[in-house]
Amino acid sequence: MLDSAVRALVAGGAGFIGSHLCARLLADGNEVISVDNLVTGDRRNLAGVGANPRFRAVEHDLIESLPSLPKLDAVFQLASPASPPGYMRKPVETALVNSLGTKNLLDLAKANGARFLMASTSEAYGDPLVHPQPETYWGNVDPIGLRACYDEGKRFGEMLTSVYWRTHGVDARIIRIFNCYGPHSDPEDGRIVPTFIRQALLGEDLPVHGSGDQTRSLCYVSDLVEGMLRVMFHAGTTGEVFNLGNPDERSVQELAQVINRLCGGRSKIVHVDVPERVGDPQRRCPDITKAKSTLHWEPRVGLEDGLGQTIAWFRERLGIVAA
Repeated sequence: MLDSAVRALVAGGAGFIGSHLCARLLADGNEVISVDNLVTGDRRNLAGVGANPRFRAVEHDLIESLPSLPKLDAVFQLASPASPPGYMRKPVETALVNSLGTKNLLDLAKANGARFLMASTSEAYGDPLVHPQPETYWGNVDPIGLRACYDEGKRFGEMLTSVYWRTHGVDARIIRIFNCYGPHSDPEDGRIVPTFIRQALLGEDLPVHGSGDQTRSLCYVSDLVEGMLRVMFHAGTTGEVFNLGNPDERSVQELAQVINRLCGGRSKIVHVDVPERVGDPQRRCPDITKAKSTLHWEPRVGLEDGLGQTIAWFRERLGIVAA
C-alpha cells in the first residue's frame, strides 16, 4: 500500500481504536502525531509507543484552532466519544468534534495536500430496516433523538468530507465502523463486550435484555486497523465510502454465553425486562462486499481468539488474577 514512510496525524489517538492505529503506523515505519483532548481517551493506551522517537502526543481540543504542526501526508479523523454513555455525557462536545473538528482537520489536510480519512460509524444507518447494511443504504435514523449528537454528528462529518472532496479536491474517503472490540477499550464504556467481560471477570450476573435475540457483529481491532490503512492508502478510494466490520452476526445471548465461558463461567446469565437503551438497533450487520472486492480485505481474527486476547488485557487492567 505504501512505497515510503509517511507522517500521519491521528485525531483521537489516545482512544481505543486510535491508539491501535498509532501503534500500527509506527510499527510500519511511519511518523505519527496523536491529537487528543482526553475527554474519553486515556494516556495509558499510548504507553507502548510513548518512547518512540517517531511519535508525538499533543493534548488539544480539535474544535479550537490547531497548533503549528509539521508537514503531514495523512490525516485520520477518529476524534469523538463513541459509546452511548460517553457521548450522552458530552452531547455538545460530541456534535462539535464531528462537525467543527472535522472541518478543522479537513482544512489541515487541504493545506498540506494530505490524504484524509473520516471515521464514521454504523450508527449512520440508525436502526436499520435492511440487513446486512450496504454503503448505499441511507438508513433509518432519528435526527433529534438522544443519540443524535453522535449519529447526526457523524453524518454531518460524512457530508462535510464529501463536500471538501468535490469542492476543494481534498483526497478524502469515509469508513463506517461496525462494532469493534479489543484491548484498550474502556471497561466502563457501556458497550456489550467491555460490559460483559468486566461483569464475567468479577463473577457478576450478565443481564441480557429481553430474549437476547438482538444481534451484533463484532470485529477485532487489529482487523479494523488493517482495513483503515487499506482504505486510506489503496488506489481508487478517493471520494468513496467503505463499511468496515465483521459480518459474523451473533445474538446477544450467544455472546453472553461465550464471554462467560471464556472468563471462567462463574456468572449467571439473567434475562431482564428493563427497556432497551433508546435508539439501540435490534440487528446490526455490515455488508463488506465493497471492501472485499476493492481492498481485498476481510476480518481474519475469529471471535473466540479475539475475545481471549481482550479478556487477557482486561484481567491485567482490572488487576484480576485468573482462577
